[in-house]
Amino acid sequence: MASPDKVAAVEEIREKFQNSNAAVVTAYTGLSVAQLKDLRRSLGENAQYRVAKNTLTKIAANEAGVTELDEFFVGSTAVAFVTGDPVEAAKSLRDFAKDNPQLVIKGGVLEGKALSADEIKKLADLESREVLLAKLAGGMKASMAKAAATFQAPLSKFVRTADALRAKQEQGGAGTPAPAEAE
Repeated sequence: MASPDKVAAVEEIREKFQNSNAAVVTAYTGLSVAQLKDLRRSLGENAQYRVAKNTLTKIAANEAGVTELDEFFVGSTAVAFVTGDPVEAAKSLRDFAKDNPQLVIKGGVLEGKALSADEIKKLADLESREVLLAKLAGGMKASMAKAAATFQAPLSKFVRTADALRAKQEQGGAGTPAPAEAE
């Protein structure tokens, strides 16, 4: 029989797996409590960093349908459950690991797809979702402005041509004699 504490812990971790859009498994051997606190602070509100027992975490992940992480639950393990932008969380973990080599990114899962440690580092190299959306919006705005200018060009060219013809007729009408009328 499993103890009620373990059942509750498995249930809590299972919910975290189900409610997050990404999870990153790390090894944290050698990090102090203060360093773990700094790591949690650097992740911000986008992610929760939880140290958990491998067996309980593996059971919870399997119950949540995340079986791709089983190989990573060896040694000291902690999981960053990402509910916000996965790119920002990956950057925070990568940057923290640069300053603290004791933190090792083992792998993770993003929206049901398994990621290796290298893929998580590549994810960290991407620009944030907001920046990518802003670039997309800027590109779309530029395309729309170009299209509007293209549609407006024939009309403005016609108006300029008509103005030029009218001006030419006015100049030509004042300098040339009027046609003689038949008497």
